[in-house]
Amino acid sequence: MREQELLQHSHAWDEAIVSNDVDRIKAYMSDDWICIASNGGITSIETFLQQINDGQLIHTEMSTHESQARVYDSAGIVVGKGYSKGTFRGSGFSFHEWSASVFVLTNGIWKCVLTMLADVSEPVCKPQQ
Repeated sequence: MREQELLQHSHAWDEAIVSNDVDRIKAYMSDDWICIASNGGITSIETFLQQINDGQLIHTEMSTHESQARVYDSAGIVVGKGYSKGTFRGSGFSFHEWSASVFVLTNGIWKCVLTMLADVSEPVCKPQQ
């Protein structure tokens, strides 16, 4: 089943990120990948990988659970609840967040083109007063 294949690929990417090995991480990403963070900031693949390469960004944990995948021809989406921990520019971080990643099948390999994050600790929709 292609959905299971995509889920396994996504979990392997989590493991690559914890390795902090830029070449290993990049193998899962398209050249034009972007990440939209829960604070609304946008990070390019160049910035993300450079921060890891320079030691500014270090992941010590990365896990995704409650994951679901959908495949549509040569595109797929993985949505999951996750946890990440590490340091950024010397300060510790830990996040519980929902992620949605869009993958495209290119030459038989899934490549992520977009990741969007949402902080789990804040409600998505606030009740009206």
